[in-house]
Order: sequence, then C-alpha cells, then structure tokens
Amino acid sequence: MSRRQSVIEPFALAHVRVVSGDESGTVRNNMTVLVNAAGRIEQVAPSIETSIPEEYHYLDGTGKTVMPGLINAHTHLFAQGKPLNPKLATPKGQRILSQLVHSALGRPYMSSTVAQNAKTLLESGVTTIRTLGDVGYEVADLRDRIASGEAAGPRILASGPLMAIPEGHGAPLIALTSSTPEEARACALRNIEHGVNAIKIAATGGVTDAQKIGEAGSPQMSIEQMRAICEVAHENGIIVGVHAQSAEGVRRALEAGVDTVEHGSVLDDELIALFRHNPNSLRGYSALVPTLSAGLPLTMIDQKVTGITGIQLENSKTVVAGMVSGARQAHEAGLMVGVGTDTGMTFVPQYATWRELVLLTRFAGFTSAQAIHAATQVNAQILGVDDVTGSLEVGKAADLLVLNANPLDDLHALEHPALVVAAGRPVFRPNVEHFQQIDQLLDRVYE
Repeated sequence: MSRRQSVIEPFALAHVRVVSGDESGTVRNNMTVLVNAAGRIEQVAPSIETSIPEEYHYLDGTGKTVMPGLINAHTHLFAQGKPLNPKLATPKGQRILSQLVHSALGRPYMSSTVAQNAKTLLESGVTTIRTLGDVGYEVADLRDRIASGEAAGPRILASGPLMAIPEGHGAPLIALTSSTPEEARACALRNIEHGVNAIKIAATGGVTDAQKIGEAGSPQMSIEQMRAICEVAHENGIIVGVHAQSAEGVRRALEAGVDTVEHGSVLDDELIALFRHNPNSLRGYSALVPTLSAGLPLTMIDQKVTGITGIQLENSKTVVAGMVSGARQAHEAGLMVGVGTDTGMTFVPQYATWRELVLLTRFAGFTSAQAIHAATQVNAQILGVDDVTGSLEVGKAADLLVLNANPLDDLHALEHPALVVAAGRPVFRPNVEHFQQIDQLLDRVYE
C-alpha cells in the first residue's frame, strides 16, 4: 500500500447534506465539498455555485449526509473490546502478560494488533484518536506510518505506557511506575524521548484491575508526582489525561494540573470551578471525558455475562454512578465535555464510538447536536488539534464522515458509514467485523 496510499487524488463530493458539527445542529442542503491533492478541504459551497476542476474525481452524494470525522479521545489499541479475563488483571497476571507482549514474539503481534484496531476505528468513522495507555511505543510508531501514508488509520495522539505507582492501576502491563516526583519526571521524559504526543496518569485505582472493594477511585499517585509529570508534558506542549474515579482523586489531579479527567466522579462547586479555571493546566482549563461506554455495561449487564469478579462489580457500582452524575453536572455547568469510549475494555469494541453519543443523550442530558459537537469540534479543541481537524472548514484536513441518513434525526445513522475520508484519503465501502452478541446485548440494555 505504501506508495499508492501516499498519493492523494483530489475529488468532489457533490449534492450532499452538510451537518457542520456545531452545537445548534446547523444543516446545509445540496452542498459540494472539494478536497485537494494535499488532502485538505478546498471548498464547501452550494452545488449550484461550485465549479469542479476537470482533474477532480466526481462522487455523487445525492441523499447522503457529510459531517466532520468523529474523534475518540480515549482509546486503547491492545485489545478488541471483548470481555477481559479477570485472572489476567491481577498483578501476577499482568506480569505474565507484560513479559509476553515485550518478548520477541509478542512485539510483532502487538504491532499487528494495534494496526488492525486503528483500522477498525477508521472504518467506523473515527478519523482522530488519542490513546491513553499503550503496552510500549508501538502506537507512536503506527502514528508515524499513518502520517506518512504507509498505513491506513486515523490521526493518532499516542500516549505510550501510562504513569502509575508500583502495582497501581495499569501496572505493570501498560504503565511505567514511580514512587517520587523525580522518578515520575524521569518516566514522563522517557515517554517523550520515545515520541509520545499524549500523556496519561493513573491518579486513582480502577475497576479493571481492582483486587479489593473500594480500590477503584482510591487515590494512588501523589499530587507532587502528578505535578512533576504535568510540568514535563506542558514544557513539551503535550496535554495530560488522568484516570480519576472519585471526587478526591479528581480534585488532586486538577490541582496537579491535568488537562483532561477521564471517567470522573460526582462534582461539587469547587471541582466545577477548578475545571473551568485551572492555572496549572496547559491552557488554563480542564475538560471531562466521561467514557460512559466503559462503565455502564459493568452495572447494567448481568455479572454472569460480563465475567467480572464480585470485587470488580462492587467497585463499578460506586464509580459508574459517579461517572454518570459527573457527566450530567459538567454538561449543565457548561464545562468542556469530550467524547471517549475507553476502547478495548470489556464490552467497548473499537467500532462503537457512535454509541457514546447515544449514551450522552440518554444519561447526560445532551441533544443529538450537542453530542455530535462534542465528538468533533469540542474534542478537537480539547486535544489541541482544532487548527487541523474537527470541522468542515477550508484549509483543514479532509476528515469526513459520509452517512446514509442525517445523524441529527437518529444517532444510529453513525453506526454504518457509507464512506470515510481521513486526511483526504477515502475508505470506500468501510466494513468492520462486528461482535454480534455484544452488539445485541448492548442494544437491549440501552434501548
């Protein structure tokens, strides 16, 4: 694919309905979008006023809707989203797995896995992702191959391994560990030297690897360690995401200067004020990425089906209620709320970013237009890529999602894209392998 993929052929997408992705849900009918040989949007104008250059391929979009490509701000590419084995989440299980994936056989397997999962995200309509916890630096390598046109995939902000305390959340499988601010700083620098353009901290315990009741949400990393990581990241223009699943965990992380809070908790006035104005963050504010897709299945689906342990279930009951409340509170307060699903976790397939938008409307008070806005323009702003993507503006990358129906009428229109374009490269007839049992189960519990 290498040479062919790197050549972008200009095209016109004619007679489409344009959903702009703004908060009010602006729609423009019978529009034509021109994409140039640099893979950028050259023009978005009424079809009747558009002159299409002779050398441009002509795509008739009559009856189709085009919108900005989706952005998923919280992904993991090391797994597909089938139920994770609880035995492998113990410290011992993680050590065994860690040795395997870093072995001579494991490394090429992981490279192949992340490439396939990134392709699945792309073909499901996602044109930009941020990973928040990788096994090593295989996703950073993939990011560079995609950017050069050697591989198909979305634009990637790659985190590398996350930052944790010894035997803390994510350790040792997808984490570098530290016990002091100096060690934490060294871990962050190591990731940056390996080319990451995102950083993730585990501020609290999590559900996935909880070994006792109350572990999820309990503070793990000190404010001083987290601040050392944030300072290094911010010096390099990199935003920091934090896993935090309790009000105290969120407060400590915000004080340390994190830029995005993943999962979240019940909020109070103090936390809302700190999100809105955070002097220690890179851009003066912090955003919330609720990941409802990762939490709700654990509490809404029978434990026999999810396969989680009793300890994981008890932990999830507390933190999931907090996640849902926090998402609604943040939205009502007008905070920046982004869209991320925690792909690769139990019942979070790589292809189901669309479902998070449905959950935001059902559980967090979003309108369909607001959910689309969050997954496009807001996410682009949160991730600092709004100069490149997130909206259908002249000069921005041609990251387009073409649908058979208007998603403002029904967000399920996002589930099966007709065409995906990433940086000007079309994916015709996008097709992903669905996990039918998981899809049917989620359809049942959410409808």
